[in-house]
Amino acid sequence: MPIQILMPALSPTMTEGKIVAWHRQPGDPVQAGDVMAEIETDKATMEIEAVDDGTMGRILVAAGTESVAVNTLIALLLEEGEGDEVLDAVSLPAAAPPPATVPPPDAPKPATATPAAPPRDGERVFASPLARRMAHQAGLELAAISGTGPNGRVVKVDIEAAIAATSERPQPSAPISPAPVAAAAPPAPPATAQYEDRPNSTMRKVIARRLAESKQTAPHFYLSMDCELDALLEVRRTLNARLDDTARISVNDMVIRAAALALAQVPEANASWSEDATRVYGSVDISVAVAIDGGLITPVIRNAQHKGLAQIAAEMKELAARARDGKLAPEEYQGGTFSISNLGMYGVREFAAVINPPQGAILAVGEGSKRPVVRDDALAIATVMTCTLSVDHRVVDGAVGARLLAAFKRLVEDPLLMLL
Repeated sequence: MPIQILMPALSPTMTEGKIVAWHRQPGDPVQAGDVMAEIETDKATMEIEAVDDGTMGRILVAAGTESVAVNTLIALLLEEGEGDEVLDAVSLPAAAPPPATVPPPDAPKPATATPAAPPRDGERVFASPLARRMAHQAGLELAAISGTGPNGRVVKVDIEAAIAATSERPQPSAPISPAPVAAAAPPAPPATAQYEDRPNSTMRKVIARRLAESKQTAPHFYLSMDCELDALLEVRRTLNARLDDTARISVNDMVIRAAALALAQVPEANASWSEDATRVYGSVDISVAVAIDGGLITPVIRNAQHKGLAQIAAEMKELAARARDGKLAPEEYQGGTFSISNLGMYGVREFAAVINPPQGAILAVGEGSKRPVVRDDALAIATVMTCTLSVDHRVVDGAVGARLLAAFKRLVEDPLLMLL
């Protein structure tokens, strides 16, 4: 029998993905270890390799197909000595209709809210989580909507089409009764406005969902503190003068080191929340936000409290480069205990970041700039960096967050302590 190739779960949080490209076509020989396809997950585009030898028999899910559920049958691999005739013996999923094209803004969408026959009692309706939520909010029955996704899955465009079709039907007259006052809908763009709809990538959708959940479920509070950088910049200049260009240390590397040591000093801030327990971590694993095309990713410096500046700098350079190339493995960007987001290189003076769940806090780092300060009752000029700690109040109380930020400030302003 042909070997079934299923949509793999390439990370613990992956439930669906997009098939970007197939590297083997029907009839091509395949050896174990050959790259079969590229899959876009919630964080990166990754390659999947063959685990068996054989011949590519049939591709069941075409390249470019989105929202393919994990464990969906996507291809068949013929074993040695098998011919194409055995492919028909495999029970295949129903062929998905071609992807729906988005009509221009002034063209009505086809109504899909009334299929010929609803599913039988107890039969599961396959739909994406977003489609289920939209249908619930609109008061629609999923069983009455025809899906255009893979294998008849109901997706976002199907719900939008059903909502449009419902709104176009004439409504029966009813006695006029007072209606609750609803919030005004945002004005539609003028008919002459120029715009471009750019489809959201899997990564963009996951970022939107996770950060929305974070703001809705985690009670954020914020603590800000100014840190003078002149001593840190001098130590950095001295160290870099002794290093070659490939091993240079950045201000961000020193911020990571200071945050790791501060968390080691205030371990109760290195924690995350669950309904049953507050988990306090024994290692400090720093997630560092890196901007990439279409979103951001947070490669993790593991056990950062035990690593020196040179090791942190080398790891961060390698992880950031592979993050921008989409080559990070899931274990390299998942499982951090604390996050750092630095926008100082863009000239941002200060900002408050959104906590990366399930972590309990994130440090937002602003630009180091010349500012007036008071020393011994006299004005002076210093390079000052504003840092804002966003904290999940379920995990970390105000006093604990303040102690963490104070420990971080002490290390930044007396950087020789970081070298001990």
